[in-house]
Amino acid sequence: MSEMGSDEGENIIPFQLQFDKPIPFQIKIAEWNPEKDLLAMVTEDSKILLHRFNWQRLWTISPGKPVTCLCWRPDGKAIAVGLEDGTIALHDVENGKLLRSLKPHAVAVVCLNWEEDGQSNTDKIENFSVYEDRTSRFFPPAPRAPKMPGLVAGDSSFMDDGEDSLAELSNTSFRKFNILCSGDQDGSICFSIFGIFQIGKINIHELYVPVQHLDEPASCKIINASIHKVALSKDLCRLVVMCTGELTDCKMKPKEETFSVQDQHGLHCLAMDTSIFWKRKYELHQVAQQASNIEDLTEVIRASLSVMSKQWADAMKTFHDKFHSLSTLIVDNGLESSPQEEFLSLLGGARISPALNQFLVNSLGEVGVKRVLKSVCGTGKELQQIVLDHLQPAAEIIGFRMGELRGLSRWRARYQGIGLDEILLNEATENAGLVLVQVQRFMMVLSSVVQQFSNFFNWLVRSIKYLMQEPNDQLSSYNSELLVVFLKFLYDQDPVKDLLELTEAGDNIEIDLKTIGRVKELLQFGGFQDCDFLQRTLAKEFQHMESSFKMALQMPFTTISRKISCMKLLPLYPLQLSTTQTPTTIPMSLTFYKNELSDDTPCQSGYTDYISFQVPDETFPEIPNCIGIAKGFKQNSNNEKNGYTSLEAVLLSVPNGHSCVDLSLYKDRELVLLLNKTNTNSEGLGEACMMVVETGDLPFISISRSSSLNQWELEDLKGSIVNLEMENEKVRNIPHSAIAPLAVSASRGVACVFAERRRALVYILEEDEDEEITEDK
Repeated sequence: MSEMGSDEGENIIPFQLQFDKPIPFQIKIAEWNPEKDLLAMVTEDSKILLHRFNWQRLWTISPGKPVTCLCWRPDGKAIAVGLEDGTIALHDVENGKLLRSLKPHAVAVVCLNWEEDGQSNTDKIENFSVYEDRTSRFFPPAPRAPKMPGLVAGDSSFMDDGEDSLAELSNTSFRKFNILCSGDQDGSICFSIFGIFQIGKINIHELYVPVQHLDEPASCKIINASIHKVALSKDLCRLVVMCTGELTDCKMKPKEETFSVQDQHGLHCLAMDTSIFWKRKYELHQVAQQASNIEDLTEVIRASLSVMSKQWADAMKTFHDKFHSLSTLIVDNGLESSPQEEFLSLLGGARISPALNQFLVNSLGEVGVKRVLKSVCGTGKELQQIVLDHLQPAAEIIGFRMGELRGLSRWRARYQGIGLDEILLNEATENAGLVLVQVQRFMMVLSSVVQQFSNFFNWLVRSIKYLMQEPNDQLSSYNSELLVVFLKFLYDQDPVKDLLELTEAGDNIEIDLKTIGRVKELLQFGGFQDCDFLQRTLAKEFQHMESSFKMALQMPFTTISRKISCMKLLPLYPLQLSTTQTPTTIPMSLTFYKNELSDDTPCQSGYTDYISFQVPDETFPEIPNCIGIAKGFKQNSNNEKNGYTSLEAVLLSVPNGHSCVDLSLYKDRELVLLLNKTNTNSEGLGEACMMVVETGDLPFISISRSSSLNQWELEDLKGSIVNLEMENEKVRNIPHSAIAPLAVSASRGVACVFAERRRALVYILEEDEDEEITEDK
């Protein structure tokens, strides 16, 4: 096809230009929604924008930290955002609100890949539905975290009332099983089920990578590794990783002889065995459903305790601020008594001291008493409501879900293989029950304290009325015995605060020996194994439960992590330290295509991996300006035992006068190249073009396993380079110099090109007579 330079003759131009618009910002990351005509973009100052296909902006958010990568959930309803500090934030597609925030990495997240299982949610072997969450049968909808007084919507990370996005995120019962993979710049890869439950982590530095050396099996480590791309196959059985690093610590097997490798710092491709996700996806689905909801509910309890603690502290501050002046007046009057003794003296009918009289009549007054009464007793009622509406329901559902996990752990044939430990879950379930016991104790203590404060304030009002010789017959009565108890034990102590705040290691609640003995006697009737729970506060008990839950879930995390192994290493090309391109700027793309002749048997080569990348000119000076494509890196092959693999590769030479800006693998085994012309036009402006290459028509060459680790695989292809010709490919000229990124939507058949001088151009890559691209309402 000849090269086209204008919009004349629409019928022979391969890609239709939808629009060419100026943009007020430079874009560094762009990703199309897989289900809707929506484009998410990240600006240079790390603002995230969501635009419709017609370029209407829907929302803008600013995470407050540098954004390093984006990835859509497979159903397009949420987007994962990788941040420089190692955090992964999930945002709602409808409004951009934060749904969940995880921090699985210690350094910047540089790549994300979210893949879902291609099969339906039915266990064909056992012939039952994968998972039905039974919690809704016995409990109302899970409570949300209470809002801190004084906050307005948007001030915290909790969702506003009336929004169900967070609930939808946690309800995974009828959703296809999916895994979010994330890689960081220190060589770590993390795996999260449904993007919210962390189930595994590997570090490239710690893996021994199987390789061949002189026709003998060997293994190496990759040091100083940095992840650049990850792609999980649609059957969840394989993970392909592109990383940079240096091969070292190579050992011959079974001889365990160590040998050196020269010049092995470069770009490598790894094939990881993640078949555990497919083999145990039903079990992992159930564990993730229960555990992620428990994590949500622990946050509800944590927020409840925090709100309650602050509210009660504010109420107590109001009380102590008002009554502190009494201590000052006692000292000023030369008295040695305490405020409690002064109040007891007044209660006993003795003569009132000048200090107490001045405090009650002049400093405090009836209005002051009622103000403090409203603050303390009103706060007490608010705390009781938080317990009833948030904390207690959350604790009850946690106990039920813990019991569900404990029941699953007893099905050893299915769940022992993923690390679900019955003993640890027994302890976690008991601790969930102990939290409920502590909640009941807290409610009794709070009710008693509020009652005694109210009794104290009623007596003060009557006393002030008496001192001012005003009638007090219509006032509330008081209980003298409760008043004595309050003045002796509660006036300068705060049992509510003690229960809400974490205590020091040795600062436990004192329990008499008789009570402890009775608790131990309950063991023979099925009581709690932990007999020391009465010595802990509510906050301490919650911490105890959370710790045991994390310990129980650490076993599946560790078990799954150990079952993810490296199967193959493909050294692509060396990287010189003086190269002008850094690995983060080298165009590369990873994807999986379904095999046409596949029998749909998972983990049996149902999908072929395609790896495309630009070869830096410094790597192979004799073959400059080339694009490499490799496929079938990890395919099962009977010939592999004979020294051959199913790996095929080809080198493409970019047309003269052009340089590759970015590339993207597209559906139907096509490669989209974004090329800049190296010279300018008559007006001194740069130009670019977009080219689509049919990979199915390329002469791929089978590559045998190298007999030496010092051999780079691409060196076998130097003599068979395919020269791309502008006349022979689908090409569309762009009247601007282009810059990365190139955003291509395989599901919608569109591409967005960003040009210098802040312009965005959207092209339709293919025409469909039956369906037109329209904006989603």
